[in-house]
Amino acid sequence: DLEKEQLKTLKKVVKHFENGLPLKDVVQITEILELCAEKINEREAFTEPLCELIKLFGLPFQKKKLSDEINYSGEVSQCIAHLGYLMRVPSSQVKIQICKSIVSFYNMEVPGKLLSGYHPSNPNYKIQMAELGGLAEALVLSLALVENQLTEKLWVLKALQHLSTSAVSCGQMVKAQAASRVCLYLNGADPSGQLLFRSSDILWNLLENASKEEVVNQLRSLECVNALKEVFLDIMCGFRHCDHQLRNDLLVIATLLAENPAVPMVFLLLIMIFCNLSTISFIVKLPNPLVKGFKLTYSYEDFELKKLLFNVVGILSKDPSAAQLLSENHVMPALLYYVKQNQKPGFHDWSAAQYEELQLHAIAVLALVAPVLVDKYLSCHANTLLLVFLDWCIGQDPFSGRGHCFHARESRGSKLPQMRYGLRVLRSVVALYDDAVGINLCDQGAISQLLDILKYAADKSKEKESRVLLEIQVDVLFILSVLCENDVHRKELFSWEGIDTLLPFFKMDPMKLCSGLGHSYLLLSALDCLWSCVIGCYTAEDSFIEKQGIFLLLDLLALKEKNLCNIILGILVEFSDNPKATSCMGMWRGKRDQTAANLLIQLWRQEELDLGVRRDRHGKVVDTKRPIATSFQKLQKVIPLPASCPSFAIMEISESIRAKVYSLFCKLGFENVPGLSAKDFVTLAIIQHYIDFKVGEVWSEISAEIKEEFKPVTSDMRALKLISEVSEYTGKMVVTMQTEVLERQHHHEIQEEKKAYKKIQDNYIQRELIKKSWERFLTRTSSHEALKKAKMLQEELIEASRSEAKLHNGPHHSTDIPKLHTTV
Repeated sequence: DLEKEQLKTLKKVVKHFENGLPLKDVVQITEILELCAEKINEREAFTEPLCELIKLFGLPFQKKKLSDEINYSGEVSQCIAHLGYLMRVPSSQVKIQICKSIVSFYNMEVPGKLLSGYHPSNPNYKIQMAELGGLAEALVLSLALVENQLTEKLWVLKALQHLSTSAVSCGQMVKAQAASRVCLYLNGADPSGQLLFRSSDILWNLLENASKEEVVNQLRSLECVNALKEVFLDIMCGFRHCDHQLRNDLLVIATLLAENPAVPMVFLLLIMIFCNLSTISFIVKLPNPLVKGFKLTYSYEDFELKKLLFNVVGILSKDPSAAQLLSENHVMPALLYYVKQNQKPGFHDWSAAQYEELQLHAIAVLALVAPVLVDKYLSCHANTLLLVFLDWCIGQDPFSGRGHCFHARESRGSKLPQMRYGLRVLRSVVALYDDAVGINLCDQGAISQLLDILKYAADKSKEKESRVLLEIQVDVLFILSVLCENDVHRKELFSWEGIDTLLPFFKMDPMKLCSGLGHSYLLLSALDCLWSCVIGCYTAEDSFIEKQGIFLLLDLLALKEKNLCNIILGILVEFSDNPKATSCMGMWRGKRDQTAANLLIQLWRQEELDLGVRRDRHGKVVDTKRPIATSFQKLQKVIPLPASCPSFAIMEISESIRAKVYSLFCKLGFENVPGLSAKDFVTLAIIQHYIDFKVGEVWSEISAEIKEEFKPVTSDMRALKLISEVSEYTGKMVVTMQTEVLERQHHHEIQEEKKAYKKIQDNYIQRELIKKSWERFLTRTSSHEALKKAKMLQEELIEASRSEAKLHNGPHHSTDIPKLHTTV
C-alpha cells in the first residue's frame, strides 16, 4: 500500500503546482525527483509522475517577493543543472521530457491561473539559472547515453541547439568537447534530416559564441574531418533549398578548418573537392567522379557557393603544401575566366551586380594564388589578359558598376574596382622579382600602358580624391619601380613620358600628407619610383634635372617631414654624382632665402637632438672622446659580435640621416659655403669630420670587444691607445675650430655694436650743431648788434682767407652783395 500512497501523493503535488513551482519549493521538488529516479529502476509506475514533475520545470517559477529571484538563485541554478544529471535515468520518456522542459525555457507561456499571492518570474530567469548551474555541460555529457537512440538524440540536440544561443552556455559546451561530439553526428543515419540540421546549427553557434580557436582545435581530429568530408559529399548533389543552405554552412566550417595548418592529411581529399568545385563554370568543366551529378545553377545559394569556394582557394594559397592541388585542379584558368570585359547578363544568367561581385572576388583571390603558381600564371598568358583587361578599364566603353559588394566600395558607377584588383594581381607577381614575369610584361609594352593608367588615375584624383584612386596610383608606381630597378633600357623607356607624370607628385600640397587618405604613401611610392626608374640612367637624370626636379626635392626636404627626409636625402646623394644636380643644389633658395647648405645643417641639428647627442648651448662638442655618439649607443653594453654582424656604430649609419648629409656636403664643399651663420659653421665643423669621428667610434667598439674577450699584447695596446688619442685629438681640434668661429663672431658683433654706437653719437653731435646754428641765426635776426658783430666777423674771416701775395694790377673782387636787405 505504501507505493500506492506515494503515487497518489505525487499526483496531488503535481495537481497543486500545475501552474508553476514557487521558488522556495524548487529544492524540495528536486529531492522528490531524485527519489522517483531511484525508484524507476524497480517500479516503472513512477515514470509518469516523474515526467509530470519534470514538466513543471517548463512552467514559469512563482515568486512572492521581487528579491526571491536573487535570494534563491544559488539553489535554483543547482536544481536546473540537476535536470541534466537526470538524463542517466534509463527511460526514453523521462529523457525526452527533460529536453522538452529545457526547450520550453526559450518559449515560455504564462499560465492562466497563479498561486494566491505569487507572481511569475522573469522570462529569462531560467535561462540565466541554466547558465549559472552549467546545464549545457551536463547535457553534452549525456549525449553518450543516447548514442544509439535516434529520437532521444534529436531531442538532446534540440535542447543544445537552444542552449547554444548563449555565449556562457557555449563556453560550457566547448569545455565538454561538444564540437567534436556533435560533428560525429553529421553523417549519422536519419531519414528526417534533423540530425544533420541540428548538429550543423550547434556547430555554427559554437563558432560564433565560443572561442573559435578551441572549437576548430576540437574539429581537426581525423574522425571529425572524415565525417565532414562524407556529409559534404552526400549533400553536395542535393536538390532541395535546405540542402544547398546546409552545403554552404558546412563549407564555411571546412574553410575555418583549412586555415589551421595542423589538419590531418585526409582533409586534402576535401580540398580536392573544393578545388574541383571552384573550377566548375560554363567554360571550364572537368570530368571528375567526385563532382559527378553536381550542377551549378544561378540560384542565390549557388552564388554564395561560388564566393565561398573562391574564399577557400584564397586560404589554401597560403599553404605551400596545397599549391600542387591548386595547380592540378586548374584553379588558375577558372580565376582568369573572370579577367575580361563585363558582359551584359542574359535572362538565365547572373545579374549584373552578382557577376560584378564574382568577378571582383575572383580577381582578388587571383592576387593571392598567382604568386604561388607563377609557372601556371605565365603558361595561361595571364599578363596578356590583365593588360587587355586594364586597357578596357581606362577605355571609354560605357559601364556602370553596381558597387554593392565589399570589393567595390567607394567606386559605384565606374571601372575603378576592376582596375584596382587587376593592378593588385600584377603587383603580387611583380613583387616576386621574377625575371620571367618582368620580361613578359615589358615585351608587351607594360611600362607605357602603366604610365597611361597612372595619368588616368591622377586626372581622376583632381576631380575627386578617394582611397581607391590613391591605391591604384601607389600600385602602379610600385610595379614601375620593380620593372625598371636594374635595367637601364627600361629606365630610358620610362623617362620619355614617366618624368612628366612623376613631377606633379612632388608638387603635392603638404596639407594633404595629414589628410589620412594615404597621400603620404603615394608620395613615398613616387620617391621610390624616382629612385628606381630615373637614377642610374644619365638620360633620365638629365631630363629630370632640366625640369627642375632637384628644386622640387629640396622643397619637399624643407618640409622636414621625418618619414620623408631619409629617402629624399638618399635620392639627392645618388643625384650628387651628376654635376648638374650639384649645381642646382647650390642655386636653390627656399623661404627667407634659405640655402641648401643651411637646410642640411638644420636637419643635422634636429637629428642630433632626436638621437640625444650631447652639445652645449652654442652647438659645440662636449664629449671629445665620443663626439657623435647617441644616447642609445652610450647605454649599450659591450657585446662581442661576429665579423658578419654590424655593430651599433655601423647600424646607426643606415638608420640616421647624418651620413647622407655628410655625403652631400662632400659634393657641395665645406669651404666658401654661402648663407651660413656662425652657429651653422660650428655645426659644419662637426659634419666635416663626421667620417673621422665614425672611424673613432668603430675603433672604440673594437677595443672594447677585444678587452672584453682577452688581454691584448703590449704592441696592440699601444696601437689601440694611439688610435684613441688620435680620435680624441680630432675632437679637441674641432672644439678649437668651433671656439675660434664663435670668438670671431663675438668680435664681429662687438665691432658692429661699436659702429652702431658711433653712428648714434655722430647723429647726436650733428643734432647739437644744428641746434646751435639755429640759435645763432635767431640771434642775428632779432638783434641788430649781434648782426653787426656777425658781419664784422665775416669780413675778418674773408680777409684772413685771402692770400698775402697780391697780384700786380690784379682785379679786386668785393665780397659784399650790393643792395642786400636780408639777414640770411
